[in-house]
Amino acid sequence: MTVAEEVKGMLAKARRYLASANLLFQAGDFDSAISRLYYAMFYGTEALLLSQGKSFSSHRAVIAAFGELFVKSGILPKEMHQWLHRAFEKRQISDYEYMASVSETEVVDLQEKAEQFIKNTEEFLQKAGFGQG
Repeated sequence: MTVAEEVKGMLAKARRYLASANLLFQAGDFDSAISRLYYAMFYGTEALLLSQGKSFSSHRAVIAAFGELFVKSGILPKEMHQWLHRAFEKRQISDYEYMASVSETEVVDLQEKAEQFIKNTEEFLQKAGFGQG
């Protein structure tokens, strides 16, 4: 599999996870919706990193590398790093804490950010030669 095919596959998975998050939200499963939104952003981030020949084994390393390679350098808006970091925190709560949960408002807010995150990711990758075609 080529890097371009892997990037395309990661973006497809990110889009599927956005759609899954919407279904989970509609079903009232806000914790699971948050988790899918985070993973949509995570797979988008991995696609970005892979486009630069980078791969990391931990979530924290992926988030840090994204900040270093794409945000600090000014390639992508700093808000994207903030959204990704916040999504990671919310996913930790929704996946691992049985007493705490996320609210409907938090899911709606993160859904908007995740959609914009993937849109920005796709635009960057398109310009970098990793088109949808």
